[in-house]
Amino acid sequence: MAGYILARLLSLIFVLFVVSLIAFFLMHAVPGGPFDLGERRLPEATRQAQLEKYGLDQPLLVQYGKYMWHALHGDFGVPFQRPTETVTGLIADRWPVTIKIGIPTIIIGYGLGTILGVIAAIRQNSWIDYLVTSVGTLGLTVPSWVIGTWLILILSVRFGWLPTGGWGEPKHYIMPVLAYSLAPMALVARYTRVSIIETMRADYVRTARAKGLSENRVMISHVARNAAIPWVTVLLPEIPNILTGSIFIESVFRIPGLGSYFVSSTLSRDYPLILALTLLIATLWGITYLITDLLYTILDPRIRLTRP
Repeated sequence: MAGYILARLLSLIFVLFVVSLIAFFLMHAVPGGPFDLGERRLPEATRQAQLEKYGLDQPLLVQYGKYMWHALHGDFGVPFQRPTETVTGLIADRWPVTIKIGIPTIIIGYGLGTILGVIAAIRQNSWIDYLVTSVGTLGLTVPSWVIGTWLILILSVRFGWLPTGGWGEPKHYIMPVLAYSLAPMALVARYTRVSIIETMRADYVRTARAKGLSENRVMISHVARNAAIPWVTVLLPEIPNILTGSIFIESVFRIPGLGSYFVSSTLSRDYPLILALTLLIATLWGITYLITDLLYTILDPRIRLTRP
């Protein structure tokens, strides 16, 4: 097991190198630059001075080599949007805000979604099943910013129970978490329902019932454990997306998180921030898939991990 984990971590380092290489040359292949976009285009002399300041006048291979050398030492450069800060400092300052919204979202979305999915599967074709399916469809089709707007109109404007936005107090968490958790809750509920229904129809479940095992033991020992394998495969990789923020939720509720920088850095050609955020997401995805593979061995003892 230790050898497998070590090998996967080493392969993750190689993946991060490839991701950084692709992202670097792709963002430089897009026409335009950080100092010549639309109305922000600078006079040529000023533009050249800025390019020299940030080393953007050098060959791309030289730029990439310098970036990776500094990145290996923990220096990811200076964001062009905020030249008085560092990329590391900006992420360290804004990411905790996003995580404080993301963790409750995961707990509520995955916890409640699993419960609703189990109930819907057990009560298949009942009014509960139809209700869960309808709520799941609503959560997956209605954008989160629309749900957030509804919550503001109802809870803030109509009843005045909560502030329309802001950050810093516990009451500021309620509406963003509710709006953000509906989509993952719906996704989890739907996959849990389908997975459990398919497992309940399996031959080994019928055999367990024929042996006289109680329904609770059948559900816990045979159905739940085996149904969790596709659940883990599909749903765990959604966690990095939640933990890196939503520009819509953060914009609607005026949350100073990391989500808004994903779009703004791309639009403004903020190369250091684009690369840092790309590597952050790739790292989270790599760790998530490693955890997913380790969970397989717990859920199904027949699975044995070997070094990649």
